[in-house]
Amino acid sequence: MLNLPDRSTAYVTCYTLLAGLCGAALGKALSLPLYPLMGPAILISLLALTQIRFVIWTPIRDSAFLLIGITIGAGFDGQATGAMLRWPLAFAALAGSLLLSLALCSAALIRIFRFDPRSAVLAATPGHISYVLGLGAALDLNTTRIALVQSMRLLVLTLSVPFIGLALGFELDPTVLGGDTTMPLAQVGALFLVAIVAGLTLTRLKVPAPFLISGMGVTALSQLSDFTAGSVSPAISIPCLAVMGTLIGTRFTGVTLAQLKSTLAAGLAVTLVTVLVAALAAIPVAYVIGMPPAHVVVAFSPGGLETMVAMGAVLGANPGFVAACHVGRLFLLAFLVPLITARQAAALP
Repeated sequence: MLNLPDRSTAYVTCYTLLAGLCGAALGKALSLPLYPLMGPAILISLLALTQIRFVIWTPIRDSAFLLIGITIGAGFDGQATGAMLRWPLAFAALAGSLLLSLALCSAALIRIFRFDPRSAVLAATPGHISYVLGLGAALDLNTTRIALVQSMRLLVLTLSVPFIGLALGFELDPTVLGGDTTMPLAQVGALFLVAIVAGLTLTRLKVPAPFLISGMGVTALSQLSDFTAGSVSPAISIPCLAVMGTLIGTRFTGVTLAQLKSTLAAGLAVTLVTVLVAALAAIPVAYVIGMPPAHVVVAFSPGGLETMVAMGAVLGANPGFVAACHVGRLFLLAFLVPLITARQAAALP
């Protein structure tokens, strides 16, 4: 049974969403690329540093992710590509880039920024923020420092990938998630209800980003089976992107300027190294499997799964490929990180 939010949560959620919409409007006025995502992420992050509390009620967050999943899933079609048969090469390259990124970033955090070995591994982990913080809390580590490095990586990637896309010649109009034919609202509603059930099932199975994936999967099957046709109206998809951008900004709630300054260099260094490693792995893979380099870079970029899948869709990337790479990355990290931290603990005096 769905529990209604208490008055405090409802109040904070309302002004958080209002501030996010203002950020989207400001982003549009400033002609920011992918303005519904970037505008709220920037504005909420800055306001959060003034100690304003921002929260989005979980069912609203999950509903936005589900609708974004439906929007992306509506872009699936039955055209098979030869690149799909060569995806295993991409996954092998992705696994190698993860190991290299973890090794380089954790070494830098230990030697340059004086992190303890286990905190360095968790802060250097390219993704899976909630899992990493839970593991850090269980190990009684300084999770605030870890969270700041992780949140900075997520924000910097969210802000930089659209500009990289523009530099590579891509048109980043969020309405490109739509198409010539708009799916009737009744069909969107039916997909939403089915995807909720699927999302709850994936949640129990502890699958990453369960509602995004359920929305994509249910809609893709429906499109391929000709039960539904058309794209989701931008009137639905654009506000959902704004919710996603707002959610990114809320990660800085409770962070002080002093805390941010103390980890700024470490966060930027980790972000730079992970992006460079991901790009170096992605570009040769792109040429081998016949995909545009920008598509593979987005699939390999260590940003939030929901954010990167949405950006990939705006860039016109194969949504199944981008989602598969990010889900694979998270599952691989779920196995690697505990093993590495256990090894680090065993090496402690």
